[in-house]
Amino acid sequence: MAQEQDPFLYALSSNNAWAGYKAHQNPQFFPKLASGQSPAILWLGCSDSRCPETTILGLQPGDVFVHRNIANIISPTDINTSAVIEYAVAHLKVKHVVLCGHTACGGAAAALSDSRVGGVLDTWLTPLKAVRYAHADELNAIKDDKARAVRIAEMNVEAGVKVLMANMTIQEAIKERGLQVHGCLFDISCGKIKDLGHGTKGGEAPGTSDDVVRGKHAQLVFRGGNASMAVRQ
Repeated sequence: MAQEQDPFLYALSSNNAWAGYKAHQNPQFFPKLASGQSPAILWLGCSDSRCPETTILGLQPGDVFVHRNIANIISPTDINTSAVIEYAVAHLKVKHVVLCGHTACGGAAAALSDSRVGGVLDTWLTPLKAVRYAHADELNAIKDDKARAVRIAEMNVEAGVKVLMANMTIQEAIKERGLQVHGCLFDISCGKIKDLGHGTKGGEAPGTSDDVVRGKHAQLVFRGGNASMAVRQ
């Protein structure tokens, strides 16, 4: 019986193959990356392994500055999140801040449960529990467990966007250079991102616009306040 390959060793092997392919495809790719970064998007998302931002956006290394945590919770007192926002907005001058939740979120399910998760996780999920209690009537009226979890994930994004809009660094960037803030939800079951319409401007869901940009690869493009998928060839 063949021995199962160690996941870490497989990852290293896969990385080696990927690096070789990228260098062959574009010899200047890595030297350009090493010279510095100028991402257009700050992505604030969940740590869930099924939600790798660069992959689901169809973008490349260097395109997205990232902060992820359990249940994509935005707390004004979390110095980690605040430091990422300040660096991305004030120093890297990103053009878009995207807060993205997702379906089938374990944090959402935990917040809807009356049982303790244990350890520091109960403390971390307190803001999401607060969202649950603030919208108890609406959530209790949803009988399907999966639909209820999706709804609280949407509410969590809305609550997080409100915190972002109250952040002084973000407020200054909105006034001074038109920074845009977006609240989105990633549907794991189909791989698509929905613009929930929270933030600086409401927008239509990806894929609903007839305006298609063509280029070298597929990527999510923000025009004004709208998010759309540009299929590049």
